Amino acid sequence: MKSRIHPVSQPVVFRDRAADVAFLTRSTAHSSRTIEWEDGHTYPVIDVEISSASHPVYTGTSRVVDTAGRVERFERRYGRAVPAQR
Repeated sequence: MKSRIHPVSQPVVFRDRAADVAFLTRSTAHSSRTIEWEDGHTYPVIDVEISSASHPVYTGTSRVVDTAGRVERFERRYGRAVPAQR
């Protein structure tokens, strides 16, 4: 490996807010906020919206999306689109 071209990786805690789960792993990401981990050491913490602990693909759960209701609400709000005449 060439020296001084790779970013420095360090232990970082990624915290999934949706599942209330935290993971300690190595990353090149930086954060000014810190958290005390189970081993007594303090690590930078990065909050994420979704991770493998809360993503439906990994958890096996699925959410029903009400697409019909969204379309109807859009049409009520903005009206139906008129097809283009040629």
